[in-house]
Formats: sequence, C-alpha cells, structure tokens
Amino acid sequence: MRFETCISVIVAASIFGMFSITDYHLLGTTREYYLLVAMRFVVVSLCFLLAFVIVRWGSYTRHAWLHALPLWILATGIILIVPLRPESLSSQVTAAVVATMAFYLLIPNLLTVVTLASLYLSIGFLTSAVLFADIDSVATLRIALLLIMANIVGFFALWRLEGLQRKQFVLLHEERDQNRQLLKEIAHRKALEEQLRMVAERDALTGLNTRGHFMKRAQGLLQRSQHEKVPFSLFMIDVDHFKSINDTWGHSHGDWVLSKIAEVCAQALRPTDVIGRFGGEEFVVALPNTSAEDAQIVAERLKKRVAELPLKEGMSERRLSVTIGVAVAHTETADLESLIKRADQTLYVGKRDGRNRVVMCRERMEEE
Repeated sequence: MRFETCISVIVAASIFGMFSITDYHLLGTTREYYLLVAMRFVVVSLCFLLAFVIVRWGSYTRHAWLHALPLWILATGIILIVPLRPESLSSQVTAAVVATMAFYLLIPNLLTVVTLASLYLSIGFLTSAVLFADIDSVATLRIALLLIMANIVGFFALWRLEGLQRKQFVLLHEERDQNRQLLKEIAHRKALEEQLRMVAERDALTGLNTRGHFMKRAQGLLQRSQHEKVPFSLFMIDVDHFKSINDTWGHSHGDWVLSKIAEVCAQALRPTDVIGRFGGEEFVVALPNTSAEDAQIVAERLKKRVAELPLKEGMSERRLSVTIGVAVAHTETADLESLIKRADQTLYVGKRDGRNRVVMCRERMEEE
C-alpha cells in the first residue's frame, strides 16, 4: 500500500507540474508565470519528497498525517492557481473536479483523510474563485454543485471500496486461520502416524524392532545378500531361566532384565545388523555379510556381555545368561522362515544341553 501511494503521488505531482506548459502559453514570460512555475516546482518537489518518505517509513497506523500531507499540498497548489490565472477559471474548475475524484480514487488513503482534504480543496477553490475571478452568483452555484457532486460520488465510491477491502481482509484472515488450523491438523495427523508407526515397528518394552518389522527388514537384507552372493547369518537368542526370574522377583524385574539384555545386544551389533524382539524372552538378529565363523564370534561376544551385566539389588545370587542358536544361509534359495526355524531348532538344542552357550547350525549346501 505504501508503494502504491508513492507511485500515485508521483504521478499526480508530475501531472500537476506538466501544466506549467499551459501556463506559458496563457501568460507568457510574465511575473504571474514565474510565480506559477515556482509554486508548481515547490508542490512537485514536496510531493516527491513525501512519496520517498512514505515508501520508506510511512504507516497508516502510526503516521496517518504523513499520507494526508501530499493531498493538502496538491489541493493548496490547485487553489493558488486561481488568483494567478483567474481568466482560465473554466478549465480550472474541470481540474478541481478531476483532482477531487483523484483524491478519492487514485491516491490510496483513508476515507476520513481524503474527505477532509477534498473538502479543503472544494471550499478553498470556491472561495478563491469568488474572491479573485469575479464570478456571479449563478457561476458560483454551478461550481459549487460540480464540486459537491464530485465529493459525493468520490466519497461513496471510496466508502464502497473500503467496505469491499474490509470484507476481503476478513476473508483473508479467515483463510489464514483455516490454513493454520489445517497445518496444525496435518502436523497432528503426522504425529499420530509417527506414533502408530513406532507402535507398529518398535517394541514398547525394549525399543527393538517388533517381530513383523524385523521380518520385513531382515527379508530385504537376506535378498540383498543373496543378490551380492555374500553369507547371511541369523541368531535366535533366549534368556535362560526367565520364568524363574519372573516367579522369584516379579514381572518388573523380568522387564528390567529384558530391556538390559536388549540394550547390550543392540550396542554390540553393527549398524547394518538388525535386531528384534521375537516374542516373550526371545530375540532375533539378522547379520548380513557375516560368515559362520564371524557369526560365532559375534554370538560369543553377546553371551559374554550379557553375563557381565550388573544385576539389581536382591538378585546377586543369580547371573544372567543367554543361549544363542546360529543359522547361516549359504545358497540363493534359502528363505527367511526356514532360516529362523533352523536357528530356533538349534537354540533348543543348546537349551537341552545346559543353556548359556552358542550353538551353530551347519548344513550342507545341497540341503539349502
């Protein structure tokens, strides 16, 4: 709005200054002509200066008077033309009417500011015409009616325009409020989706992958390993005597044991490995690009770190341990379900043989 005001004031001032050409044709190089040129120069210069000030610092809410000044300066210039060029009053009446309409419709401003400036122009012009142009009462009445008509038309046109602008402003704010509400709703839905995804993908107790999410990720790793023709290993981990822990110290201690073992296992694995809670006290680990020998080393390290876990107070008479069954896929035809089944069978072999051990499942490639 400030930019539009600046442009409009510059245009109006430029038009006002251009009429110095008409002054020359009517007055020649007379004293009145030089006075008119000086007056026009002062009006144009002040308007240009105010246009610059408005575009940089003008604000309707804080400096409404700044937006009113160009109108009053232009109105004063139009009024001063009458005593300097009284013989051209008829053309000046037209200029006054056009200027009044321009105040209302060309230069953006508040209705109250424009109305006061336009009334000042109309009253001042009519008074100057009566005093310096020596017109009769009929001509005075005709000029007054023209100026009144210009003010009425301009007033209601700007009044209607401001009403439409207010409605547009209200609709714009309503749209912005609705957009903000929509953005909040979208953010809320995304947060809910993230929570649902976390519930679906992460075990609430241990923070590990759920069984379904583990199967999805492990399947991708297995297929990639088969495509790259590199070995793929899988662990089934079972917490030894977990039922006894729950029966002796309660489920809170059992949950603590599961979360600690899950934490130790996750820290001991590579970023490329995937671990999940398979159910109850069982965990499953997928190790891409891992041979049987490397898998056994990793499994032994996991078992050792679990055994080194400090226990809660009151559980000092027991040491934690896990049994790990390891299966390795050697061929491109191996599938994840059969690999998990082999690791699970190997795990139960280890449990029957006394627990707290790592058991390897080695099968010939033909059986794969």
